[in-house]
Amino acid sequence: MSIKISIKKSFSPKLVKNYVLFCDENFKINGLNNLPLKSQATDINKAINTDKSDKKNFLIFNISSIQKIILIKIKKKYSSVDNEKIGGRFFNFIKNNTIFDLTFYNNNIEATSPKNINFLDEFLHGAQLKSYIFKKYKSKKDKEIFYFNISSDNKSINYNKTKRFNSLIEGTNLTKDLVSEPGNILHPDEYAKRLKQLKKFGLKVVIYDEKKLKKLGMNALLGVGQGSIRGSYLVTLQWNGLNAKNKPLAFVGKGVCFDTGGISLKPAKFMEDMTYDMAGSAVVVGLMKNLALRKAKINAVGVVGLVENMPGGNAQRPGDIVKSYSGKTIEVLNTDAEGRLVLADALSFTEKKFKPRMIVDLATLTGAIIVSLGSEYAGLFSNNDNLSEQIYESGLKVDEKVWRMPLHKNYDKLMDSKNADMQNINYIGGAGSTTAAQFLQRFILNKTPWAHLDIAGMAFSKYGGALNSWGATGFGVRLLNKLIEDYYEQ
Repeated sequence: MSIKISIKKSFSPKLVKNYVLFCDENFKINGLNNLPLKSQATDINKAINTDKSDKKNFLIFNISSIQKIILIKIKKKYSSVDNEKIGGRFFNFIKNNTIFDLTFYNNNIEATSPKNINFLDEFLHGAQLKSYIFKKYKSKKDKEIFYFNISSDNKSINYNKTKRFNSLIEGTNLTKDLVSEPGNILHPDEYAKRLKQLKKFGLKVVIYDEKKLKKLGMNALLGVGQGSIRGSYLVTLQWNGLNAKNKPLAFVGKGVCFDTGGISLKPAKFMEDMTYDMAGSAVVVGLMKNLALRKAKINAVGVVGLVENMPGGNAQRPGDIVKSYSGKTIEVLNTDAEGRLVLADALSFTEKKFKPRMIVDLATLTGAIIVSLGSEYAGLFSNNDNLSEQIYESGLKVDEKVWRMPLHKNYDKLMDSKNADMQNINYIGGAGSTTAAQFLQRFILNKTPWAHLDIAGMAFSKYGGALNSWGATGFGVRLLNKLIEDYYEQ
């Protein structure tokens, strides 16, 4: 499914099949007599007053044998994310009613909508987010297209069609596409090739293959992928929207393209879902494309570690000890605690090479965070109160919520190893998400402000949400874009 939005400054009301009008909380249409539908005003008001259906959000009725009116109720004090959610619900409404061609009147929107110059952009943005569905591998192709025609008698139309909204759709949908791909298609080799193509958007892309990673000493990352016939990679994506003197923001993502658990094999039930264990990296990639498309006035770098965790003859064993890029040694007690090994090398590398202002990493890291927070909040762990507050506030504004969880030096003893500097899992039990984050914190070597987002419960949805359908959610792209807009961009 897709939505095509067009601007029409001249049209014939008689040829319009489906009118969309915004109205107030009482289904009153402001300025109805000034619209092309003024001749039907009496019939429209009569239909509103006599209709006994559920009027929570939308109302639909015929004004002739070939023409329909759809009313959308809006409040005066809606926030931006509320406007987006109305758009998402509206898309579901027209999909369920099989209405594919709609005409909006801009002068009606201006008369009825909240005093928000971006109202129409936000409404349409929500509808576009909700319309995403992944059917790439269906033999019967989905050709459903929803046409949103925006018309007005005025010379100017209050639909900005800004780079911000367009780039957010592009970035979020790229994230969803990547997460939705099956593991036999989007393995690390293919993933690295796709990232190389992002150069055309103005990103500087550097790919470190196994030979280069060995030379750098990224043995924690390499150990995860050594059981696979596929390669392992670290890929950096740089966007320079300011001069080189400005330190970049850094975003690091876990890219385990498929996670069997390795020798510490996962149970068969639901293992097919492990195609989305690379969602953290996909968020970073989608964010970077978004920043490039909208020419963000910021320097930013995305770093993703791409591996496949397989139980091959050369696979890493429980009890192996590896030396990380940082120089610290890790005893690998469980090969299914692999994401933190990938991130350990990626975080230290990012901090040392790019010297960023701050680092945010994202990963589908632990099942324990789902036990704690379900599918309503991502887990937030950080060494910096200011950065934590910024991320929390940004999440509320776009309805991609996070909840801060504790970090404390007392948890370190649960990750200390008798045979190496640390072990990769807490076998005593409890605090699974916190001890994982505590492990990661050891690889922030220079006290750079850092936040870890455990998105295991948020990256994929079995039932959909206000702004996403079933499947990959794209959680994180809009959150981090809002963080950049509100607190870092010039």
